Amino acid sequence: MKLSESFARSSFARFINSRAGRITRIVTGVAMIIWGYTQLENIFGMIWILAGIIPLSAGLFDICFISPLVGGPLAGKKVREAGKE
Repeated sequence: MKLSESFARSSFARFINSRAGRITRIVTGVAMIIWGYTQLENIFGMIWILAGIIPLSAGLFDICFISPLVGGPLAGKKVREAGKE
């Protein structure tokens, strides 16, 4: 079994690509951006805002940024399909 298949079948991948996982990523991204906005007087605020864009965009656009790192697809739908096989 390839690493990408193993990842797609993991409980983490199944959760993070589920509806609940997408909502979690969106909420986390928004929270990080809000926190960063409250900390704009120092550089860490901007870092939090920029970092918050990653989970927010992943949740909104159904993207799994981890999957390509292990040789899998970027699209959450394809990760879910690979996890069912």
